[in-house]
Amino acid sequence: MDIHNLISFFGIFVFMGIAWLLSTDRRNINFRVITWGIILQLAVAVFVFIIPVGSKFFLFVNDIVVKILDSAGAGARFLFGRLALAPGTTDESGQSSIGFILAFQALPTVIFFAALMSLLYHLKIMQKVVKLFSYGFTKLMRISGAESLSAASNIFVGIESAFTIRPYLTEMTRSEFCTVLTACMATVSSNVLAIYVFTLQDQFPTIAGHLVSASVLSAPAALVMSKIIVPEEEKPRTLGVAVEPYYEKQNSLFESIIEGAESGVKLIVGIAALLIAVLGLVALADLIIGGAGGYINSFFGIHFTWSLQEIFGYLFYPFTLTLGIPHSDALTVSKIIGERLIVTEVVSYQDLATAIQNGLLNDPRSVVITTYALCGFAHLASMAIFVGGISALVPEKRNVIAALGFRPLIAATLACLMTGCVAGLFFTGNSILLGG
Repeated sequence: MDIHNLISFFGIFVFMGIAWLLSTDRRNINFRVITWGIILQLAVAVFVFIIPVGSKFFLFVNDIVVKILDSAGAGARFLFGRLALAPGTTDESGQSSIGFILAFQALPTVIFFAALMSLLYHLKIMQKVVKLFSYGFTKLMRISGAESLSAASNIFVGIESAFTIRPYLTEMTRSEFCTVLTACMATVSSNVLAIYVFTLQDQFPTIAGHLVSASVLSAPAALVMSKIIVPEEEKPRTLGVAVEPYYEKQNSLFESIIEGAESGVKLIVGIAALLIAVLGLVALADLIIGGAGGYINSFFGIHFTWSLQEIFGYLFYPFTLTLGIPHSDALTVSKIIGERLIVTEVVSYQDLATAIQNGLLNDPRSVVITTYALCGFAHLASMAIFVGGISALVPEKRNVIAALGFRPLIAATLACLMTGCVAGLFFTGNSILLGG
């Protein structure tokens, strides 16, 4: 274990300390949640990074995800031809790819994975998996079954997880709502995860295994951070009780596939609209900031590139060092992690792929930690989506949800950083998941 591993270890407690400083009630912290949350994260990380069987299992998962992803692209290649071909590949007629195009290569996979998840729910496979995770969280951490179920569901799905706890939303406490929102933003759904795999697969062949690992690790991290920032002050209705996932089953197998595919289309439209709007607004903001910054540079005689990415890069620089990122890569990584807050993780993962391709990251450790730290919807756009979506399901609790402010987003960001620290703690250059 070198110095960077130790920094990652202490980083876990630094980020929890930041959460404690921002807590609404510092004297009412549930240490059982913290203890078991850390134990569960460390246990999963040991299984993935240290134990050979665990590493081989996640490498096996990586291969399965990659093969499923290749199958997911069959429909896109049929519709869009060479536009849907991944960079460096050719189709049956010998046509070669014209390069990476997000809209034609990565986004269509969302439809496939949405349909696949809907199919697995119809077959009652996902309910059993989710219930297993939920039962463990409830019994070990002694939290409510509803928020445990939400956190477990978010390992696999996104905003749809709110529907699994719909019968319990009307009686949820303020702390429970914070946990639900934090879990939504600290994790990623399987259908969107496919975009990240597609984006980074060429530069990081075992990315799928790491992303699955990160998704599992982030769930207990979300529970820890949310319960530190907004501790439970009431008695939840489902405290310590394992609850059944709520699911409206379709009449037939094909109906579930159709509904899943249609929800995937809606998600694609939402992602595309979000990227167009956010990136456009960021470009406009950079234009204004750059103009004002030019006057500042000339007045003080300094040379600084004024943009949101640069500003957030420097703001997140101390956090990046705390993750255990080597100093030589810290500034590059801090810009990638910092920009996620504004431009979404989709853009950040693309920038990570570009940084790897251009040789801007000198240490594989930086790539792995950044991959884990980015694996979450912890940005302003998703906060608006999740707050709006859950408020629509339970309008009578809108004032309770609104009163939480930015706390769930802060908790989710800290949870993602905590997950990055756990990955950094157990990182070794000869890990099987790195091809070592």
